[in-house]
Amino acid sequence: MKVPYGWMADYCDPGLAPGDLAEKMAMTGTEVERVVLLGPPSADNFVIGKVLSVEKHPDADRLSVCRVETGSQDGGETERTIVCGAPNVAAGQTVVVALPGAVMPGGMKIKQAKLRGVESNGMICSEKELELGEGQDGIMVLEDGPAAGAPASDFLPVAEPVLELEVTPNRTDCFGIYGVAREAHAISGAPLAAAPWEGGPIGPGVISEEGDIEALLDQEGSERTADRVRIVVQDPELCSRFTARGYTDVKVGPSPLWLRTRLIAAGLRPISNVVDITNYVMWLTGQPMHAYDLDLVPKGELIVRKAENGEKVSALDGSEYVLNEAMVAVADRNGLAGIGGMMGGSVSEVSESTTTVLMEAANWNGPNILRTSRDLGLRSEASSRFEKQLHPDLTLRAQAVADRLMVEICGAVPMAGLVDVSVPAPDSVPIRLRAGRVERVLGMAIDIELQIEALETLGFGVEREGDDLLVSVPPDRHFDVVREIDLVEEVGRISDLDRNLPATLPAGPGRPGGLSRQQSLQRRAEDSLRESGFDEIVGWSFTDPEETGRLRLDEEDPRSRGVRLANPLSEEQSVMRTMLLGSVLGAARRNLSRGADRVALFESGRVYLPAGEFGPGPLGGDFPGKTRPPSNEPQHLSAVVVGPVDPATWRGGAGESDFFALKGVLEHLASGLGVELTVEPLADPSPQPFLHPGKSGTVKAGDRQIGWIGELHPLVATSYDLDAAAAFEIELAGLVDGSPVGEESYVDFTPFPPVDRDLAVVVAAAVPASGVIGAVEAAGSELLTAVTVFDVYSGDGVGEGEKSLALRLRFRAPDRTLSDEEIDPVWNGIIAGLSGIGGRLRG
Repeated sequence: MKVPYGWMADYCDPGLAPGDLAEKMAMTGTEVERVVLLGPPSADNFVIGKVLSVEKHPDADRLSVCRVETGSQDGGETERTIVCGAPNVAAGQTVVVALPGAVMPGGMKIKQAKLRGVESNGMICSEKELELGEGQDGIMVLEDGPAAGAPASDFLPVAEPVLELEVTPNRTDCFGIYGVAREAHAISGAPLAAAPWEGGPIGPGVISEEGDIEALLDQEGSERTADRVRIVVQDPELCSRFTARGYTDVKVGPSPLWLRTRLIAAGLRPISNVVDITNYVMWLTGQPMHAYDLDLVPKGELIVRKAENGEKVSALDGSEYVLNEAMVAVADRNGLAGIGGMMGGSVSEVSESTTTVLMEAANWNGPNILRTSRDLGLRSEASSRFEKQLHPDLTLRAQAVADRLMVEICGAVPMAGLVDVSVPAPDSVPIRLRAGRVERVLGMAIDIELQIEALETLGFGVEREGDDLLVSVPPDRHFDVVREIDLVEEVGRISDLDRNLPATLPAGPGRPGGLSRQQSLQRRAEDSLRESGFDEIVGWSFTDPEETGRLRLDEEDPRSRGVRLANPLSEEQSVMRTMLLGSVLGAARRNLSRGADRVALFESGRVYLPAGEFGPGPLGGDFPGKTRPPSNEPQHLSAVVVGPVDPATWRGGAGESDFFALKGVLEHLASGLGVELTVEPLADPSPQPFLHPGKSGTVKAGDRQIGWIGELHPLVATSYDLDAAAAFEIELAGLVDGSPVGEESYVDFTPFPPVDRDLAVVVAAAVPASGVIGAVEAAGSELLTAVTVFDVYSGDGVGEGEKSLALRLRFRAPDRTLSDEEIDPVWNGIIAGLSGIGGRLRG
């Protein structure tokens, strides 16, 4: 919402610089995105001029030598010579002159110069040069009135500040200039002019009439609107009010300069006086309007109804739209004449030949307009207001303002009365603001008189009832302020809380806050990855439905059935993610495409599974007991590495990361939480089709399956434009549940040395190292304190389909140095235990 500062100041001049006002508005709940200047960067040296004479240039056919009165500037001459190339320049015109020193919108500085031998002391400006509109060919000619030498900014929005507001959906009052002026009034305490529909100014020289709006609109004319117009509303739920008024003797043409420049400053394109009036009224009051050429409406009848499936309408933007039965349409006797609340149709468009106009101001169902806008891919200034739900009473405000403008600008003769088809307006029951409630909520006492003042400056009606206040809500705040707490908010935001609210400590038992055990362990896991050289990313919680195809997930896999959003931002972000892998792979691709030579990324976040998916888990295993959270949004941790984990140094480049490099990173993470992980080969067929079948595995914490790890399948890597990559994804609950952190018991350090023995065992190639270690630990006694694998060999000396694992076994007692006689029985038991998995000592 663009708010020209000068237009707003017609109703309330806050006496603040635009930037200061923007800051105060932001602190009171009305966000101003930015403040921009319209046209030139400064209004200095732009003045009103009177063309005294025009003569042909002696040496140029298309130039004219003009004598222009510009007033005395710094005591100098009141007249100056200006060479002008505009074809429409003529003596007697009132124009805008850029004097030497003026800076044009493009940055060009006006200087005194000779043009074909004639000295020119300035430039006569066009609308386009000042960025006040496209205008016609030639200079901008003003109406008589401004005195020569007067600053142009007194009459035109030259270098006028424009506030660009980010209006929240509940604040529909700020979709109108007068509503924003009321905010400035409440913030600054500056006077507020009467509303433009209640005797206040509408535009330069245009003043509204005081009195009851309906009575004013019912004044007698040459004919009555009801005699020419018939309105039928078939579905009041979609259109709760439809008002229409007719005008005769309308003269369609360009709008006056003041109206055109105000629309341009507001970001709107002037079209013709009638159409411009509808846009001007919408910007001023917040209520959209639409104008029909009444002679093009058969029998003057308009019907508001649901569209039929497949009905088409040619709209004013030149496009044809296909409607469905959920949308509301405005039809005449021959077919559709517009899309209700969205855009009018071209069939009854106002043109230069129009002489009779029907002005519509209606109220539409907000959610229906929002759905229609989304389904048609059509968004207009009108729909952006209606979709937030306006109050039906705003229609009469708009009609009252439009009435004065149609008479003053178009020379129109209003028909008597309105056609007003409506259902009863929403009930407006006063809200009670109880004594002391403001202080209890805000923690600051505000005098009741100040509360009344704050509410009244915002347009609320206030009556005292004992120590309580009965507050009446104005129509433009009806859907925003509905409860007592809303009134407390209104009082608080206008009471300078940032300066007046006392600093106090929060009440409580005095116990400081802290992280839960799960949060602490989650942070420890994330810190471990950062320490290993990984960068954290934060991806979208929603993703592309095609992602499951890129990851080669089967339709039966729960992860391929993501929850679809009802109102997605786009088709590429229309389902909730069921894995983190796609997010980190997408980030890896983006970084590599921008010149990164290595990527190591991780993400910690939730995944979202369809309701009822509590059988096989998303990581391929079952979730018994507490291992599956009660919701369907488990917290996962995923990492991907492309290239080396560690960057190259002067001693040489690091090798490409593979399954084993990433497995080391994961084991380091788990050891920081006191969890011992094992990795076992994936089942056949693999439950993780996006992984390389020979370079991947299932991650377990004890007997619990918590995730997977492996190198990407070549087809998946190619779909993400990667040569190769390794990744893992685990469920954090599995690590947290298995971690002893916070539950550790103290074990005294023993001064007695350990005894290390190495063992080479030959097993079948399919037997995982974790299975061998498990067999050793099961056969060992309490004297066996550690088992590690330090070599794997296959080839000569080892049978086909077999491998040799070199193990280092550590024996230790807490109270003595162990002898061979104590170790040998345990050693022999371990060798016997290995035979149970088909192992034998390597000869």
